[in-house]
Amino acid sequence: MNYKRLKWACYTSNITMSVVACFSAVLFMTFRELYNISYSLLGLLVLINFLTQLGIDLLLSFFPHKFDIEKSVKQIPVLATIGMLIYALWPMFFADTAYIGLLIGTIIFSAAGGFNEVLISPVIAAIPSDNPDREMSKLHSIYAWGVVGVVTLSTIFLKLFGNQNWHYLALAFVLMPLSSIILFIGAKVPNLSTLESVSGVGKLLKKPILWFCVLAIFFGGAAEQVMQQWSSSYLERALGIPKIWGDILGMALFATFLGLGRSLYAKFGKNIGAVLILGATAAVICYITAASTNNALIGLFTCAFTGFCVSMLWPGSLIVSSDIITDGGVFIFAMMASGGDLGAAMGPQISGVVTDIVITSPTLNGLAQSMNISTETLGMKAGILVGAVFSLLAIPMMIIITTVRNKTKKN
Repeated sequence: MNYKRLKWACYTSNITMSVVACFSAVLFMTFRELYNISYSLLGLLVLINFLTQLGIDLLLSFFPHKFDIEKSVKQIPVLATIGMLIYALWPMFFADTAYIGLLIGTIIFSAAGGFNEVLISPVIAAIPSDNPDREMSKLHSIYAWGVVGVVTLSTIFLKLFGNQNWHYLALAFVLMPLSSIILFIGAKVPNLSTLESVSGVGKLLKKPILWFCVLAIFFGGAAEQVMQQWSSSYLERALGIPKIWGDILGMALFATFLGLGRSLYAKFGKNIGAVLILGATAAVICYITAASTNNALIGLFTCAFTGFCVSMLWPGSLIVSSDIITDGGVFIFAMMASGGDLGAAMGPQISGVVTDIVITSPTLNGLAQSMNISTETLGMKAGILVGAVFSLLAIPMMIIITTVRNKTKKN
């Protein structure tokens, strides 16, 4: 059977998730200027995005047998389209209650994101392939390239046409899930195994190696997202790079290296265990270098190159876990998505908390003066170092799960 149409449907669905993941962050200042939305409410949109996805992850973890998997897969772009249309159009027609539309739209397209995370990876894994590891890496590389496109196009569009016209940019991005809907029509989704009852889930939850796999993707997701979410602000505030270049050279260049790492593995990759361990180790070095330097060029390069180092931590953890727990079906992808989403939510949040603690500490204010830098700069350097901690914690987890995987492969 030819699965080319299905593959393209999955690829475009993952690009849609790039929009879901970072479009709000790009528009934060726009929303604040146009609708006078507070920072707390803007941050709540990100939190709701992750919590909604996490809720769908957990639902599919414990009750996968209650879902028609093929229908659920094909409804992902439908939900994304509805959510993105509400997100774009409500503020256009009801500016006084713009936040309500942003909130409703976020919940709906975040639900699509949750289903996408859990179901698209096993769909690709179920398609016959000579090298399934590389196919998984290719799928995740497409997400990274999507982030590059979203951030770059959004930054350029807003600069050329003004923040007040952001709705038209959002409507243009709706074309991506619409293309997924068309591609899914007539595409045959291969059968995906699901556990038949909650008791089957309970047996797998008792396996210690499952929790090591979840911790691996938790730390990997946190290591990835700390830099992705904070690189632009760090380059602007701590290293003095203008905002437009902070966005393009921060978020977009990080995502470029993220996509490059995944694309190279999809083309040439092998020995995923070594890739994971070396990647986490290199990420520690990059984070420490980025936090300790005052040189804008070195800071820019290390922030961007961190994307290459962490590129395989998330998809690589999925590859290893599915090889270890072969009887988990959709469940293992759902559990791993839960761990990754939790790490992606907590990592940047903890980084922000550490930054605020340093900025508001009178003792550390004196330290900043002795270093001849501002307290804000010291705070952001401390926040970036949080990424080094998560990368360091990822190393033993990667060693454990890859060792078990290698033993499983031999048996």
